[in-house]
Amino acid sequence: MKRFLITSLAVISTAAASLAEDTTPLEAAGLTFQYPSAWTKSATTSMMRVATLEAKVEGAEKPLEVAFFSFGAAGGVKANVDRWLGQFAPEPKAESKVEEIDAGGTKVTLVAATGTYNDGPPMGAKTPKADYTLLGAIIPAGENNVFIKLTGPKDAVAKLNDIFRKLATSPFAK
Repeated sequence: MKRFLITSLAVISTAAASLAEDTTPLEAAGLTFQYPSAWTKSATTSMMRVATLEAKVEGAEKPLEVAFFSFGAAGGVKANVDRWLGQFAPEPKAESKVEEIDAGGTKVTLVAATGTYNDGPPMGAKTPKADYTLLGAIIPAGENNVFIKLTGPKDAVAKLNDIFRKLATSPFAK
C-alpha cells in the first residue's frame, strides 16, 4: 500500500510539473496567458471574443469551452460578476463564490457558481442546464479588462478549477 501511495504521488507530481512546463501562449489585450498545450485553440464564434480554447476532460461528452473577451471595462467588475451570476436560474439559488486575489501586484477577480445555468446568447433563447458550473476571471489590462469564462457540467469543470486559476494569473507568474 505504501509503495502504491508513493508511486501515485510521484505520478501526480510529474503530471503537475509537466502541466506547468507544457503550455502555449495566448495574447489578449497586451497580456500573455499560458494555457495547457493539450488544449486546442478553435475559431471564435463572436466578434466580441479574443479567443476560444477547448479543453478535453475525461468523463465529459464534449470538450469544454474557455472563452476570452476584451472590450473595455464593460461596466466594471461588479456589473460583470452580477451578469455572470444572473445567468443562473433563481431557484434553486446557485452556489457562488467571488474572490479577489493578488497576482504579482494585479488584482484578479475570480468567480465560481454552480446551479442551473441558462445557456444561450445574451439576447436569445436560453436552455436551462442543471448542475452546471461557471468559472470566470476578470483581469485588468490597462484601460481594458480581459474576461475569461468557462462553463460546463460541474464534475467536468471541477477537474479544471486549479488549471483555470493558473491560466487567469499566468500573465503575472514569475
